[in-house]
Amino acid sequence: MTFALTLAAIVAVAGIFYWLTRPLPVLTVATWSGPYGRAQASALFRPFAEDRRIDVRIALYDGGIAELRRMVSAHRYDWDVMDLELPDAIAACREGLLEPLETASLPPGSDGTAAERDFVPNALGPCWVGSVVYAQVIAYSSRRFGDARPQTIADFFDLARFPGPRVLRRGSPKFNLEMALLADGVPSQNVYSTLATSEGVRRALAKLESIRHALVWSNSSADSVAMLKDGRAAFAIALNGDLYDADQHGDGVNAVWDHALYELDVFGIPHGNPQKARALDFIRFATGAQSLAGVADWVPYGPARRSALAFVGRNPETGTAMTPYLPTAKAHFANAFPVDDAWWQTHGEEITSRWQAWLESRN
Repeated sequence: MTFALTLAAIVAVAGIFYWLTRPLPVLTVATWSGPYGRAQASALFRPFAEDRRIDVRIALYDGGIAELRRMVSAHRYDWDVMDLELPDAIAACREGLLEPLETASLPPGSDGTAAERDFVPNALGPCWVGSVVYAQVIAYSSRRFGDARPQTIADFFDLARFPGPRVLRRGSPKFNLEMALLADGVPSQNVYSTLATSEGVRRALAKLESIRHALVWSNSSADSVAMLKDGRAAFAIALNGDLYDADQHGDGVNAVWDHALYELDVFGIPHGNPQKARALDFIRFATGAQSLAGVADWVPYGPARRSALAFVGRNPETGTAMTPYLPTAKAHFANAFPVDDAWWQTHGEEITSRWQAWLESRN
């Protein structure tokens, strides 16, 4: 009897020792370098690893789907989960490069709201689950306009009340044409049906033409913000993350959130990946309300779930309250405009040719 008990104890101890020292299963997540990737490591990767006893490894990439295409073609999966910009996720899904995802299995929001109503528009798709929201926002220099303060998208086009150069990105009509139609009074729900017509494109270009002499061009959001900071411009369209950075440095740049044009980063799983079950478990964990709020504590990207906003606090390093910088904050998101990346993939080539022709005709 004593021998049997001793043997049982030895087996139990050996089992515990094996459990504690066994090689952990590995999950590799491909994401971006910089503050965003570090925010995910703090708020998502390490907590998931500790909770599930999994070795979460981080692979850094620069976007696009070329590497995903190679992996799926070769059936060699270096990555189990990918953080993708939504346009890339749509393209990859159409090519069959991402696993179909049953979003009905996602947990409800922290307030009990079903996932399909808790996530913002465009966040849930046949092959992706949204993580964070970022936006193209009107920005202006606080050193301009005296006591007057721009408040609406129409103010970008009001040269009488708000004079000075305006900065737009030259490389693509995307964002520029939507903004022009919104400022011209087209309801949000009609913007893409309007742009799908020749007359609609002419209307958008005519709106831009009305301020053509005040337009200056940049190649990046960071360049646009730099023009505001050094006085070369009064207005610009820029990413909200760049405006956050400028504000943290006291650079005198303010945001107008009216009709902010938003897009998302999303999670997807390479098609055929044998670790789909574990990868999906990670996505469920990483897109829970408190997990997404944890990312927003570090970087000014709005949680893709509405119920996450209640948990957003202060940046752990700077102490900055983060909610005022988030595109999905209630005050900002009330009339935010969801950019339709699927529409642009269908119509982009034709619209871009007309955009280039308009630019060249006025050089």
